[in-house]
Amino acid sequence: MLNAPLSIDVRRGAIAGLGDLLADRRIATEGRVAIAVGPGQGDQIAEHVRPSLSQCEVFHVDGGTVDAAVSLGTRLRAGSYEAVVGIGGGRTIDATKYAATLSGIPMVSVATNLSHDGICSPVASLTHEKGKGSFGVVMPLAMVVDLDYVRAAPDRLVRAGIGDVVSNFSAVDDWLLAAEECGERVDRMALTVARTAAEALLHQPESIESDRFLTVLAEGLVLSGMAMSFAGDSRPASGGDHEILHAIDQMFPGTANHGELAGIGAAFCYHLRSTHLGSGAERLTEILTCLERHGLPRFPADVGLSVEQFTEAVLYAPNTRPGRYTILEHLGLDKDATREAVEEYVRAYGD
Repeated sequence: MLNAPLSIDVRRGAIAGLGDLLADRRIATEGRVAIAVGPGQGDQIAEHVRPSLSQCEVFHVDGGTVDAAVSLGTRLRAGSYEAVVGIGGGRTIDATKYAATLSGIPMVSVATNLSHDGICSPVASLTHEKGKGSFGVVMPLAMVVDLDYVRAAPDRLVRAGIGDVVSNFSAVDDWLLAAEECGERVDRMALTVARTAAEALLHQPESIESDRFLTVLAEGLVLSGMAMSFAGDSRPASGGDHEILHAIDQMFPGTANHGELAGIGAAFCYHLRSTHLGSGAERLTEILTCLERHGLPRFPADVGLSVEQFTEAVLYAPNTRPGRYTILEHLGLDKDATREAVEEYVRAYGD
């Protein structure tokens, strides 16, 4: 069954309308609402909306882990809440989405940064004892992005979302490749929405200093989440690009954030397409230009990785999404060929 948000509010001062949103009887009929906050601005926002939510209770989420999400879910069930509001960055919202799914209650997402499309998607990325995993969850029923709070977040977190949205191009082309080579079913609506989000951002001439650009970025992240909901999985927003970023996360933790690595992964995947399939060169140039214009990393060295380390990550990448067919699985390059491809990418497009 398709799950899509009933309300999306992106503007300055949007947080002031959270109380009215939660009074919507489609979300909570009696006003018993829990608020889950992470580090940073979460507590500040919770105090801002508490006066309009007389029956709310605030819970602190201890990181984006499965244990933290399960613990929150247990507390939500014990309190018989009608809905939960997740306030914070991607880790807090992912943990809250998972907890809400376990509890069987709707969730409202209040994003304090725009670092990746997890702020409004049917997927939660959480860490556990064996690393990091992606879990299917119910998509947030409503979403609020207050641009005043987004502006208070570190610029790097805002810029990172650009890389995540732009990587949709790579994911979509991998999906079409899987359809051609393996007969995989493609949901054209999901594909169109994911590609539209990336196109809108790619051709937006302004920067993160502009409210207009931040609105387009927020809408792009939401559209990516909706595309995944239409498809029933992460296919329209996660291809070889995300396999590479997940491999880097596992092998070299702390290297860079999700969106930054997604951008590099997408660019490298288009280099492979251009070199081995004779297509994608124009898209590669567009992506590299976009990443450079917004101050995002483009090459392994930009995030502190050597050619050898990036090669190892690319080789391991298919293991992060067993059964998913992308340009990486299609080419099946061995270690020497992969290293040569990485060296060519750096040599051809590096400064």
